[in-house]
Amino acid sequence: MSNVFELEPYMKKVASDLESYFDVAFPAEWDMPPALLESMKYSLDAGGKRLRPLLVVAACESLGGNRAAAIRVAAAVEMVHTYSLVHDDLPAMDDDDLRRGKPTNHKVFGEAMAILAGDGLLTHAFYVVASLAKEGLLPPDAAIAIVSDLAEYAGPRGMVGGQVADMEGEQGTTDFERLEYIHLHKTSDLIMFSLIAGGRTAGASAKQLEALRTFGKGVGLAFQIQDDILDLVGDESKLGKKTQSDVKMEKVTYPYFLGIDKSREEVRRLSEEAKSAVSGAGLESAEMLLAIADYLVERDR
Repeated sequence: MSNVFELEPYMKKVASDLESYFDVAFPAEWDMPPALLESMKYSLDAGGKRLRPLLVVAACESLGGNRAAAIRVAAAVEMVHTYSLVHDDLPAMDDDDLRRGKPTNHKVFGEAMAILAGDGLLTHAFYVVASLAKEGLLPPDAAIAIVSDLAEYAGPRGMVGGQVADMEGEQGTTDFERLEYIHLHKTSDLIMFSLIAGGRTAGASAKQLEALRTFGKGVGLAFQIQDDILDLVGDESKLGKKTQSDVKMEKVTYPYFLGIDKSREEVRRLSEEAKSAVSGAGLESAEMLLAIADYLVERDR
C-alpha cells in the first residue's frame, strides 16, 4: 500500500460495528413472519467486502462526523446492495448458485421468498435512514437528502437501470459507450451514493460533496472493471463465486473491449483520478479514502 494508513483493521472495525447494528436493525417488537426475517438476515449476514458501508463511514469520518450515525446510514446502503444481489442471483436474472461462498438465497429459501426478502431489505433501508431523523441523530434536512439520493442512485435512473442494461447487453451487440453506462449505473452509482451519504451525515459543504461524488465515480468504475478482470482470471476460492460467468452469459466487459492489460491500466488511472479529487477537497483527513482507492487496485477478491 502506498499510504501509511492501515486499512485492514479499519475495515474489520467497520464490518464489526455494522454487523452489531444488523442484530438490532429489525425491531424485536415487530410482528414479522419468521421465515422472511430469516431469509433477509441470511443474505445480510453473509459477509462480503462491505465496501459501500466502509465508504460511508470513511467519508463521514474524513470530515469529523459522527460514527454511530454513519454506521446506520452504512447499514441502509448495505441493505440496498444486498437486495440487489439477492434479486441478481435469481434464475430469471444471472441464475447463480453461490454468493459470498454460500448457496444463494433462492437456493435455500425458494424463489418467492428470495424476491420478498429483497423487497423487505430495500424498503427497510429507507426506514433506517428516516429513523435517524426521528431519533434526533441526523438533521431532518440531511435525512431527507439521503433518502432522496438513495431513491435516485438505486432506482430506475441508477442501479436498477444499469442492471437492466447489463441484462440486455451481449458481446458483439453492445458498444463501449453502452458498457460505460452499464458500469456507471450498475455499480458506480451506489458507490457514489455511499460517499455522498457519508458526507451528508457529517454536514459536508457543497464543494466537499462534489469531491466525494467525483471520488465515488472513479473508484466505482475501477471496482467494476476489477470485477470484470477477476471474473476472467480470479481464484474462485477467494471470490466465493464461480468465475467466467460473464463469458458464459455473453455479457460485455472491459476486458472484452480492451484486453486484460489495458483494463488494469484503466483501473489504475481511475484510482489516481479519484485520489486527486479528495486530496484537495479540504477534508480533515483523506488518508482513509486514499487507502481504499489503493485497495481497489490491488484486490484479488
